[in-house]
Amino acid sequence: MFEPDSTVINKFRYEGTYKSMEKNTSGLINNTFILTFEKDNGEEIMYSLQRVNTKVFTKPYQLMDNIVGVTKHLRDKIIAAGGDPDRETLNFIPAINGKYGFEDRDGSFWRTYRYVDKVIAHNKIDRPGLFRNAGVGFGHFQNLLADYPSVELFETIPSFHNTVNRYYKLMDAVQKNFMGRADEVREEIEFYKAHKDYCKIILDGLADGSIPLRVTHNDTKLNNVLMDAETDKAVCVIDLDTIMPGSALYDFGDAIRFGANSATEDEPNLDIVHFVPERFEEFTDGFLSEVAGTFTEAEIGNLANAAIIMTMECGIRFLTDYLEGDVYFHIDRPSHNLDRTRTQIRMIQEMESQLDSLNAKVKEIADKYRA
Repeated sequence: MFEPDSTVINKFRYEGTYKSMEKNTSGLINNTFILTFEKDNGEEIMYSLQRVNTKVFTKPYQLMDNIVGVTKHLRDKIIAAGGDPDRETLNFIPAINGKYGFEDRDGSFWRTYRYVDKVIAHNKIDRPGLFRNAGVGFGHFQNLLADYPSVELFETIPSFHNTVNRYYKLMDAVQKNFMGRADEVREEIEFYKAHKDYCKIILDGLADGSIPLRVTHNDTKLNNVLMDAETDKAVCVIDLDTIMPGSALYDFGDAIRFGANSATEDEPNLDIVHFVPERFEEFTDGFLSEVAGTFTEAEIGNLANAAIIMTMECGIRFLTDYLEGDVYFHIDRPSHNLDRTRTQIRMIQEMESQLDSLNAKVKEIADKYRA
């Protein structure tokens, strides 16, 4: 366990006198600690201090250039709209050397930002309206960044959403059959082969310009938008490490993949795994309430496809990892990645069977907000 000591804490320009620290155990990639300081007037102020996982994010200074540029842009927009910039975006604190992070003597990279209080990061949809609010939050995030020059962003994980590349990596894993598992998953392999054409839809749109290049979050799970503890309204989008140039369809599709599943993404009992169209409608309504006026026809027309594409991409990655020996995703059981890819396939099957009605619902909602 990597825990910060006083030499780390003292490297940042914190306000007040240090009082205490506790570990935040919710993150899977970075190590996070909540620090409490006391100002001269007795008021407490809290910060999140993180050790960035440089095995995943190999160029942390470029990563921070992305995040600081985007959050400063968000802050300016929030202030202009009369909002609260201390709650509605992350506010990073510079180190004493003026940079937004530093490497300690062991080579660990640390950064810190103001803690956002009186909010909840929900891990499941347990009441009506919650997923719509998430849609509003991520849509508002897109809106505020619509004029940000996405080409200036560093690509933190190259080809992260190149679904065509993901597909061919799967085919390579099938051919090499390193673990001798290919024969037992022939049905799953054939499913992805039959659905190969989905992989290129967004990439083709980006290439011909019908789908614009935008700032994308790329990890739009429910718990990455903080909700007000009293009202459930979206307050702040967090976990900005994968901010990159891409298509907003990636963000929409991944949110649906995660949130419109009746079960967890690794549920072994497929009898309880279902696509929930009401959740699709709920999120779509919230999302389009923010972006319907600025999205192109190709973007709106491909929202339902994006849900399938992003579920495909994730399922392909799970199956590839299973064939390669479970070297990327953490597993708790030998069949874990296989269970994961099968839940994605079930979701795709049910979304595809309802695709016409989903497209009609998207059009209905978009027309409502563009009227």
